[in-house]
Amino acid sequence: MPGLKDQLRNDLTTAMKARDELRTATLRMVLAAVSAEEVSGKEARELSDDEVQAVLRREAKKRREAADAFGAAGRAQQAQREQAEGEVLADYLPVQLGDADLAAIVADVVTRTGASGRKDMGKVMGAANGVVAGRADGARVAAEVRRQLG
Repeated sequence: MPGLKDQLRNDLTTAMKARDELRTATLRMVLAAVSAEEVSGKEARELSDDEVQAVLRREAKKRREAADAFGAAGRAQQAQREQAEGEVLADYLPVQLGDADLAAIVADVVTRTGASGRKDMGKVMGAANGVVAGRADGARVAAEVRRQLG
């Protein structure tokens, strides 16, 4: 089974051949971010699929935030471009959890950890983020934990 990084490279080649400018630019950007991550630190290393996915999540979050900022500034064209890039990145990320699924996971974690109030939020967040594993944004998880802990 080819790795996620290999899949990104193959899809970049396909997008270049198809002259898909948006997908080409987005995949180049994410592969550059992966390469930068590989050479950061004391020595160069090959990223695992989980680490590549973390880079993809980080880049997708940047696109969401940029789209919001451009939209708030009245720059609709740039906001649409950022949203389109985010949609390309979403193709490589796991499907996001729905609100009901997230609420059920958080409720289960709250019962397992025996959390009783906001003072236990850190304990619940750590366990919930382990279960959610990139299938929901941290802000959504935190909001649900806050809601359930009162």
